Amino acid sequence: MTNKTMRAVRFHAFGGPEVLRYEEAPVPGLKQGEVLVRVHAVGLNPPDWYLREGYRTLPPEWRPPISLPAIPGTDVSGVVEAVASDVSKFAVGDEVFSLVRFPSFGESSAYAEYVAVPASELALKPKGIDPVHAAAAPMSVLTAWQFMIDLGHDHPNPLQPTRHTPVPLGDGTTVLVNGAAGGVGHFAVQLAKWKGARVIAVSVGAHESFLRDLGADEFIDFTKSRPEERVRDVDLVVDAVGGPSTGRFLQTLKRGGALFPIFPLGFSGAEEAATRGFTVSATQVRSNGPQLEEVGRLFEMGTLRVAIDSTFPLADARKAHERAARGHIQGKLVLTVE
Repeated sequence: MTNKTMRAVRFHAFGGPEVLRYEEAPVPGLKQGEVLVRVHAVGLNPPDWYLREGYRTLPPEWRPPISLPAIPGTDVSGVVEAVASDVSKFAVGDEVFSLVRFPSFGESSAYAEYVAVPASELALKPKGIDPVHAAAAPMSVLTAWQFMIDLGHDHPNPLQPTRHTPVPLGDGTTVLVNGAAGGVGHFAVQLAKWKGARVIAVSVGAHESFLRDLGADEFIDFTKSRPEERVRDVDLVVDAVGGPSTGRFLQTLKRGGALFPIFPLGFSGAEEAATRGFTVSATQVRSNGPQLEEVGRLFEMGTLRVAIDSTFPLADARKAHERAARGHIQGKLVLTVE
């Protein structure tokens, strides 16, 4: 390629959606082990606005240094534009998707026309799904996969001293998914069903038909009743909302059951839970190309589906972030790139 610049969304100061600017930026250089992807679509995830806000929700010692201006985003689908000389697995023209450099903040991120991706984090786009749906999947589906199916790495766990271990699921097990209609939640429902578990989905009433269509056996509208007062003897709770209130789900568990809060910060009852025979465990999703390949086969077979709440042009990233802030998202938000 000959272009030296591209259109991208950057921010020059931390703040709300208003700090996002659609502007010219340098095309990222290609290093050894990397693939340059011409982006077709970008999936949005909570870490995008955490970064935009300067990670203010994280403890100060966890906040990474960020050089401004910065380009947010991690989830992409697109076409290989160029490959480094030491990369043989991918070729120019391949359709691909990726969770890019997560959880480290890289120098090349996704809200842009081009992104440089380590080849180890890349996978061929599943056949039969379009670039928008492919871009919507990586972070959310890998989060559900690494929490519930296979952690897939041996990195130290920044959220707890012990390694996160998924719970075996199958016939006779029950999984409750809180925040079931969101990005991670709707994949958690599908993966639990794939493993043969009975699934209880918790969300607002407007999402009931959507979640039953994904396989939920029971639905609870949390605006009308409290799931912790209705449910008992659950093997696993996947709380895709998490935070300080996640402890309320302990009373839904059977002895030996597990609570997996996707966002565990603010919860301080793990020790107490252990004395009651429960496991509370979390981990941090990490980029993983081979896992995306494995998940891609489930998309190709129709075992997994990704839901799209709404799409926005890349230039309207601010509007997409404003939509995210309103909540009650069904599936994922996606930016499209001309």
